[in-house]
Amino acid sequence: MIDSKTAPYAALVLRIALGVMFLAHSLYLKVIVFTVPGTVGFYESIGLPGVFAYLTILAEVAGGIALILGIQVRLVALGVLPVLVGAVWFHAGNGWVFSNEGGGWEYPLFLIVAVAVQALLGAGAYAVNVPLTAAQRAARRAVA
Repeated sequence: MIDSKTAPYAALVLRIALGVMFLAHSLYLKVIVFTVPGTVGFYESIGLPGVFAYLTILAEVAGGIALILGIQVRLVALGVLPVLVGAVWFHAGNGWVFSNEGGGWEYPLFLIVAVAVQALLGAGAYAVNVPLTAAQRAARRAVA
């Protein structure tokens, strides 16, 4: 049974952890450690268009910030799924353990589950409340 008193805080903790992870992975790893040109070169070396590196960095930075602040959390959690599916695809040939050379696939797969849980839970406590669009209000009325 879900404890309705603590569930919003559980969603908050998950949201902050995912947001920090996305920021660390994008700003620190892809921008500072590997550099943007290095990340673009890496994407191209594995057969992906270089523009995907920019899109990945943008998705991870914007997604991380939005998750931390609690802005459109369900949409953001679903929006970063393609990045994580791409990570599983890339790491699939390296085996299970992420400490394998080239990294394994279990960590990005775990993150897919975590963002799916976040999408199901919603923002939780202390989220920025963005006003709904007319279409979102109509969709909520249709479901209720």
